Amino acid sequence: MTTIKFVVKVNRTGTRIPAYVHSMTGNSIQMTSNRKLALVMGKFAAEDAINSIKNSRSTAELMMVKSNA
Repeated sequence: MTTIKFVVKVNRTGTRIPAYVHSMTGNSIQMTSNRKLALVMGKFAAEDAINSIKNSRSTAELMMVKSNA
């Protein structure tokens, strides 16, 4: 059975390299440019991360990651 998890990808204006959410602790979110180090999370946690990242200089989107479990 495959489970669907999500990674949050953030595109910032002025940079060509996308960033991914690496960790979330309380009010702070750490970013990484390495997709392999990105935090794989459920849909609700990913949506919460997107809502907290939103601002005028960056756009965040969900990316699906399928894993066999």
